[in-house]
Amino acid sequence: MFMAGAAGAVQAAALVQVSLWDKGASMEMPMGLAYAMPGLDPARATMGIKALPGAVKAGEVTFNVKNDSKDTVHEMIVMYLADPSKPLPYVEAENSVDEDRAGDKGEVSELGPGKSGALTVDLKAGKYLLICNVPGHYGAGMWAEFTVDP
Repeated sequence: MFMAGAAGAVQAAALVQVSLWDKGASMEMPMGLAYAMPGLDPARATMGIKALPGAVKAGEVTFNVKNDSKDTVHEMIVMYLADPSKPLPYVEAENSVDEDRAGDKGEVSELGPGKSGALTVDLKAGKYLLICNVPGHYGAGMWAEFTVDP
């Protein structure tokens, strides 16, 4: 949603650069690194998401997403955290987050190595999680916290 300011200028969407990274397909994927897990040790992650900046103002936000992996497909999904103290709903049998129950706000679907994509969404103030939901990736630590300020 574009808003006109006092001087009649149009406010541009906030721009967030997102890197989807991993240490290579030959690295063993540790498990138990999902958001809000007890005893979480993010230093064990062999893949992850980096978002700059990590916080923006509420309104239209554009995520420019690049898969910086050399050999693995990744994606980025924006999840609203209704309760930041709780983990996202996880389907063990599918080794992935239940996107419908988790508050999916939009995504850049599977990107091949070196590929890029973009997503523009209107976000209200609150806490969000950017995740890769390719089976196993989220549980291996492929997520980043993201804040939308009022």
